[in-house]
Amino acid sequence: MELNHDFNVSVPIDEAWAVLTDLERIAPCMPGAQLQEVEGEEYRGVVKVKVGPITAQYRGAARIVELDTEAHRAVLRAEGRETRGQGTAAATVTADLRSDGPAGTIVHIATELDISGRVAQFGRGVLGEVSEKLLDQFVAELEQSVLSGEGPATAERSAEATTESTDTDAPAGPVRRVIDAPERPPLDLLEAAGGSMLRRVVPVVVVIVIVALWRRRRRRQ
Repeated sequence: MELNHDFNVSVPIDEAWAVLTDLERIAPCMPGAQLQEVEGEEYRGVVKVKVGPITAQYRGAARIVELDTEAHRAVLRAEGRETRGQGTAAATVTADLRSDGPAGTIVHIATELDISGRVAQFGRGVLGEVSEKLLDQFVAELEQSVLSGEGPATAERSAEATTESTDTDAPAGPVRRVIDAPERPPLDLLEAAGGSMLRRVVPVVVVIVIVALWRRRRRRQ
């Protein structure tokens, strides 16, 4: 499915570009996400999603595959898999920035999302509205903790550096840094959906719960 969203940030375009392409710096602003390690250009972590009483955790990685500084265009590829279950998620996210006066930037986000498993049962309409609200949360956190200057500077991040190999004669590989980030609460899709969408969401949740209970019962037998 394809999702398109726009948001504004109250900083000049060059500052917005520097921040939004720094995945380690903006990761704490993403609801339900926890960055755990960085190796070379690959960022690894988990995203927790809650659907009623059911919580799904996706473990995966993301990397920037295209970066055009002059055009202020970046393309991110992310893939994840449920740690318990058969669900998968993959997304190609394209961000285009354009100036909105001397102290503002408009960001257009185009997402090609391929998702399977329990969360996929919500459908494009619900996921589109939920993602809009989550983006609002992300932007609010970004403005408050990063763009305001209150967040930690990139050079001051707490991380433990390790290398892939201890063989000093071997070619140097990418450095793996473990990120000491606090565990995040799961992203509650029902809460994000809001009251106006519950009529569409609740039947899906009921089906998810019934299937989950049925699977657990079969495993016990």
